[in-house]
Amino acid sequence: MRILLIEDDATLQRVMSRALTDAGYRVDGAQTAHAGEHLWRVQAYDAILLDLNLPREEGSNQLDGHGLQLLRAARARGDKTPVLILTARDRTEERIAGLNAGADDYLGKPFDLGEVEARLRALTRRTVGLNEAVVVGQLRLDRTQRRLFVGETELVLPAREFEVLWELMSPPGRAVSKRVLSEKLSDFDAALADNALEAFISRLRKKLAGSGAGIRTLRGIGYLLEEEAT
Repeated sequence: MRILLIEDDATLQRVMSRALTDAGYRVDGAQTAHAGEHLWRVQAYDAILLDLNLPREEGSNQLDGHGLQLLRAARARGDKTPVLILTARDRTEERIAGLNAGADDYLGKPFDLGEVEARLRALTRRTVGLNEAVVVGQLRLDRTQRRLFVGETELVLPAREFEVLWELMSPPGRAVSKRVLSEKLSDFDAALADNALEAFISRLRKKLAGSGAGIRTLRGIGYLLEEEAT
């Protein structure tokens, strides 16, 4: 999953980014409302971690630096990406304001990084209506632990191949466009070429051999994961 972390505290952002990356997430970071708004507009994310108390930027009249205004602007343009607010503010009225602005969940600082990960998993499951486990043939994805199994044997994949399979299993049987998969895999400043995506798919097909699950190409559309006929 790809996460946008908008947090002005450089130390906290570094610690959180490292922890989330170690947990298997891809993390983009921003320390101001303006930078966060730009990333949010041009890149697709699975969830946003948003600090409310963002600094005002010199010469910027687009946003006053407040995370609530950034969130309201995103919801006003129809963006439904799940948002978890992280803030030192813990008064009830401010929690209510965040939720009324369109936040999906709320954590006051200081917080435990394990709880952040748990809430992220819950948010993304709720947003797309996912179960804790998805099974296709003998292939099983445990969403809680972010682990894949073929039968009882764990299937260990490189991070980017795992992200491709995660997307194809969210849920399975759903056509996923090349554009969406490329956005999930690309670095922010470097789009993934079609032949690179095809190489990921080719490697995954080989690794799924014998699992009862296969990746089908839908010409002009993208790919889907489905149970193979026996």
